[in-house]
Amino acid sequence: MDIDDLMTFVELAEAGSLSAAARRLGVAKSIVSRRLARLESELGVQLLARTTRGAALTEAGILFREHAARAYAEIDTFREILQPDGDLRGRLRVAAPLSFGPTHFAPVFTEMARRHPHLHLQTVYSDRFVDLIGEGFDCAIRVGYLQDSNLVARRVGPIYGKLVASPAYIEMHGAPDSPDEVPDHPALMQGTETWQFMDGERVVTVRPQGRFKADNAVALVNAALAGLGIAWLPDGLTQEHVASGALVPLMTRYPLPTAGIYVIRPPSPHPSRKVRVLTELLIECFEEAPPPANFGR
Repeated sequence: MDIDDLMTFVELAEAGSLSAAARRLGVAKSIVSRRLARLESELGVQLLARTTRGAALTEAGILFREHAARAYAEIDTFREILQPDGDLRGRLRVAAPLSFGPTHFAPVFTEMARRHPHLHLQTVYSDRFVDLIGEGFDCAIRVGYLQDSNLVARRVGPIYGKLVASPAYIEMHGAPDSPDEVPDHPALMQGTETWQFMDGERVVTVRPQGRFKADNAVALVNAALAGLGIAWLPDGLTQEHVASGALVPLMTRYPLPTAGIYVIRPPSPHPSRKVRVLTELLIECFEEAPPPANFGR
């Protein structure tokens, strides 16, 4: 039984349609259809039934899904065990944040693909928290402070941030001098988050208030530049504007706690070597400082 056919069926079962599976695999829809037909012919059963609403697994498909997923995972793990020091092969599907991904993490992914020419690397950039298992990701990169979960996390580097505002905002509204004054200013936020500041060794938590919200940190930077309020943002997105004077650091006596860059993966007794290699490369880049734009060249 062809390993690519098994992988395609697993992706198809998780994605729910041929089109979605093709996007996840990075191949044409016709290839997914051809692999499915080959697998059904070899098994002698129909695995997917087309309906007026799209497609759904047949009873045989539901039964085969678990076995196919387990078989593919075991074959992929065994292949890595046989060649522990060889070139990486197969597919690595990574979720990365849209705010940092294209600028900070893309050079790392590019370098990994350069070092491993037989690896198929697919990256999805989004600021939402993806369902790693449900959406078929091998791992995700997350930035900030981690919430409790049953996923396995590895910190690969620090993230520093500042509270900032534009000179125009400060001229018109003033600036907070201490954490207890933060709720008196319109905050630019991602949702209903809390902000934390360091008062010596003590962490002070405040709940900001504001009317401008966005799930993308770059959008919050633009709102801060426009003078809409104060923003709690990572240095990687504001350092250029702070250097030019377009944004001004606030409450420097109360710095933000250091956040982190994390690689998140589903729990497994046999973590993928591809994920381990990516994690080591990210540590190489971010453990001390952000990578240069020409990393790996």
